[in-house]
Amino acid sequence: MEERSDRRTTLLRKNILASFLVKGWAGLVQLLLVPATLLCLGEYKNGIWMTIASFLVWVESFDIGLGNGLRNKLAAHLACGDWAKARECVSSTFLMLVMVIIPVALLLIAVVRYGDLYAWMNVSPALVPDLREVMVMTTLLVSGIFILKLVGNIYQALQLPAVNNALVVAGQTLALVLVFALSQMDSLTDRLWWVALAYTSASLVVYAVAFPITFHRYPALRPSWKEFRWTTVKELFQIGLKFFVIQVAGIVLFASSNFLISRLLTPAQVTPYQVAYRYFSLAMMLFSIVAVPYWSATTDAYARGDVEWIRRSMHKMHLVLIGVAVLLGTMALVANPVYRLWVGAEVEVPMQLSLSMAVYMMIVVFSLSYSYFLNGLNALNLQLLFTVGAALVYIPLAWHLGKVYGTQGVVMALCLVNLPGAVVNMIQYRRIINGRARGLWKPSPIKSNV
Repeated sequence: MEERSDRRTTLLRKNILASFLVKGWAGLVQLLLVPATLLCLGEYKNGIWMTIASFLVWVESFDIGLGNGLRNKLAAHLACGDWAKARECVSSTFLMLVMVIIPVALLLIAVVRYGDLYAWMNVSPALVPDLREVMVMTTLLVSGIFILKLVGNIYQALQLPAVNNALVVAGQTLALVLVFALSQMDSLTDRLWWVALAYTSASLVVYAVAFPITFHRYPALRPSWKEFRWTTVKELFQIGLKFFVIQVAGIVLFASSNFLISRLLTPAQVTPYQVAYRYFSLAMMLFSIVAVPYWSATTDAYARGDVEWIRRSMHKMHLVLIGVAVLLGTMALVANPVYRLWVGAEVEVPMQLSLSMAVYMMIVVFSLSYSYFLNGLNALNLQLLFTVGAALVYIPLAWHLGKVYGTQGVVMALCLVNLPGAVVNMIQYRRIINGRARGLWKPSPIKSNV
């Protein structure tokens, strides 16, 4: 047990170090993408693109929980050395994703074609005449990403999240190169269409290259229609359904803000919101570098009964939280000069918005510090209840506060609805680790079929 614990910790440290290098570059790319996109589109169309990108998050995440179900189930099979069941899981997930995305994509394209997008997003047809074409094109490309990004879940189950991070940042880097090239083309028309194409096609190209390489390296996991099993889909769905509902509720919280701001105010106001969000999310990105590898490592430890390793890991996580709090406070103090240096004086971000965003990010990071462990333990019931509850409350609350306080009111709503779940996550973790979890507080078993 001790030898296995040491190997797990060593692999975890290697992934964290690799993730620092990869996500350090990712942070730089994200910072450069904002002014490059602003230069290419201007504040109004940039706000529209940010709103469209929020919609694409919905499409990309509509996997009915199969991705995260695969992540946990595959990690459990690999911990037991059952490669046959592992391949069955990968094959069943891959083919099911294809069956899911085709009707979803067709339905969304129909909604885009025949719905009143301009009214929904508060966009002027005179300024953006090709909005429908942009939405159809991006929906099709993101549907391809939806299927191929399966390889990311596999690397996470293999306790190699740094590889998944590398795939993500490679797509972002290619997008940056393409958007920068577009910004230098003074005679370019239909800029929103081209920027949307650059962002979405970049990720699709990266995953299309990574897909065959992954299964050449891990041929025992290569998907095959012969390995498809409805019973396996059912098992993955039972694990993944809760993840999916949590995911959808989370998207309501995180991705609908752009729509609300665009609808309540104007698409131009989405830009300062996104500038503040991107700036303070750097702290969350740094935190995730350390925290994400603990998800599958916790699944491995729990499957082997190594509770003491989980306890030691959470102690380290508490030290990381203190560092994040200090970092967010410092970022808030220097926010205005950083904004001017980063995106110029044309985009004005009020200090109240920056302070609210810093508080929001701290609440999210605090919650995630426990939820990554709870996800690895398959303790999802309470997360499900509180995340869905937060999503139901959020839109009417954000609508009301947004009318009164503008963009800052939307962020205030995010803080208020996320705080209860963060506190419950902490309490549940403590109950589980101390052997006092009962009923909804208790994690569900992850069967390894061994």
